[in-house]
Amino acid sequence: MISFLSRPKLIGNAPQLEKRLGYRFRDKDILLRALTHSSHAFETNGEAADNEVLEFLGDSVVGLIAADFFFRKYPRATEGDLSKFKSSASSTVALAGFAQEVKLDRFLRLGKGEERSGGRKKTTILAGAFEALVGALFLDGGFEAARAFFLPLLEGSYRKVKAEKGTINNSKSALQELLQKNDLPAPDYRLVTERGPDHKKEFVVEVCLEKTPLARATGPSRKAAEQRAAALALKKHFGRKIKAVTSEAFLIEP
Repeated sequence: MISFLSRPKLIGNAPQLEKRLGYRFRDKDILLRALTHSSHAFETNGEAADNEVLEFLGDSVVGLIAADFFFRKYPRATEGDLSKFKSSASSTVALAGFAQEVKLDRFLRLGKGEERSGGRKKTTILAGAFEALVGALFLDGGFEAARAFFLPLLEGSYRKVKAEKGTINNSKSALQELLQKNDLPAPDYRLVTERGPDHKKEFVVEVCLEKTPLARATGPSRKAAEQRAAALALKKHFGRKIKAVTSEAFLIEP
């Protein structure tokens, strides 16, 4: 059990965070654990438990809430489209975006090295903390507490999306499918360069078809840059039929 004295920062900030979440934790220790990255736990020699187990639990809870949301919102959608909607809402990039929306980065407990390297802005850390938080809400208040927190975020992101008007996909998958339909090989993603300090890296990626460049894009991670490059290549092909849903997903209108 974590002692009261080991978590003064959480005690001071708990009401502010709970107000953002719209939920008051009965067990503050479980909230603390959700916010504790493994780098902080390592530096305290295990005095503070990290959030990895809660992240594991939260991953499943996030998936269930997203599946239920899309099933109800788009009753005529196919299983394939529902799977793509769920994937778009539970991807690392999407979850990191939700974490930023509730300012979760302000409350994370990171190790000194991770703090110096810009850990509060890292997509994987933010996404993991968001899943851990959902897991903590589930344990402290049950499924409805987790759902009440996550559902408004989903509704805000997908309020303008009408599944019957197009097909949802992520950019890399859609580009590969488009090329396959035309009997062309899979696209190749090449890292052109990475620049900037560790806490603010930028990756420049070029997507090519048989050594012919299709598009080039920049992102905070290689994966994000690849998605953006694929999106630009698709935009050149489909033009205004492409409608962005999230930073990774979009609709292709008929």
